[in-house]
Amino acid sequence: MTKIFYGWRIVGASGALQFLQSMLLNSAFGIYVAVLVEERGWSKTSLSAAAALKSTEVALLGPLLGWLVDRFGSQGMARIGVVLFGIGFMLLSRIETLLGFYGAFMVLALGSSLFSNLLVSVAIIQWFEKHRTRALSACQLGGAVGGLFVFVVAWSVQAWGWRATAFGSGVLTILIGWPLASIIRSRPEDLGLTVDGAPPRPKTSGQPELPSGPSFTARQALRTSAFWLLSLGHGCSLLVVMAINVHAITHMKEGLGYTLAHASLFFVLVTVGQFFGVMLGWVVGEKFAKRKVAATCMLAHAAGMLMLTYSLGSVMLACGLLIHGVAWGLRGPFMQAIRADYFGRRSIGVILGLSTMITVIGNIVGPLLAGAFADWLGNYRTGFTLLALLAGAGSLFFLMAKPPRQMHTAAA
Repeated sequence: MTKIFYGWRIVGASGALQFLQSMLLNSAFGIYVAVLVEERGWSKTSLSAAAALKSTEVALLGPLLGWLVDRFGSQGMARIGVVLFGIGFMLLSRIETLLGFYGAFMVLALGSSLFSNLLVSVAIIQWFEKHRTRALSACQLGGAVGGLFVFVVAWSVQAWGWRATAFGSGVLTILIGWPLASIIRSRPEDLGLTVDGAPPRPKTSGQPELPSGPSFTARQALRTSAFWLLSLGHGCSLLVVMAINVHAITHMKEGLGYTLAHASLFFVLVTVGQFFGVMLGWVVGEKFAKRKVAATCMLAHAAGMLMLTYSLGSVMLACGLLIHGVAWGLRGPFMQAIRADYFGRRSIGVILGLSTMITVIGNIVGPLLAGAFADWLGNYRTGFTLLALLAGAGSLFFLMAKPPRQMHTAAA
């Protein structure tokens, strides 16, 4: 019987962690927003600011987390993250003020960042080279499937209330997430294995073993135009992703006239599309230029958001959400894979961490701009339209992001 390469076990555990984070927070955040707007009377802009605070915290921690992962590994950080994530939900269940809401979300943000897609992607990149895009796609499949179960959170909120749902989410995260985090290992060399599970290469006496592919330091990567173009393109995509995650359910409820349950059910189509997008990435990941695929996905993000914004019926709404979801699922794994292809494994944690300081612009501006326009004009149309146009224009960043040449400098 053929033994399963341990790297695929890490992919499975990482995907399960992404499932928890997607179902309980990323996809469910819009549910909490809709409920709190109605129950507490807080503005959409103020609640969107919580998502902005979360993104800002992740961005500020990104370079440090990347360095810690490169230096000390992923397992311990993932365990701490799971516990903090659970505690954050428990704190959320007890909040009475907007300030308390922000505080709980800061704890949630810190926890989620410690077992985020960035952290698990670093581990997967270290374990895979030949099948890297497939492995990253398989991991993000967990997040896609998690979004399919967001209706469970919506049902729980309606049946038991948002406080009980938040507290239960915290308990569930700790009980399931801790053993999953224990499976993650940083590098195959730590277990006496090799990248992709390939047989060890014979050593040539007197000749140092050279790494295959590019091997950029973080300083070298920062000197390339590719680093900045990829980060800007990624940030533009997050304008749409985060705005839809935070405001789509409220838009469908208030702007399109759907109930919370029906809006949550429609929102599941984003994850259905994401699921098929991830599976498409599994097939085409190593066959086409990743930057061109990403650029095409940006146009699909824009089209999907415009269809959501100006929906004339359930069919148009469903198609818009599906198109956006497919673009998200296909593009998402490529964001880490293309950076690993361009810059190598050497300092990939720090490089990904530094990228978050640019991509966070999309995380922050998307929800805040959409919420501000909705509070000002009474609907999401203007804000959503502007974000869609910015995302479409962002496709140019990916088209211009060609592979950099390896730099050989002693100062690096």
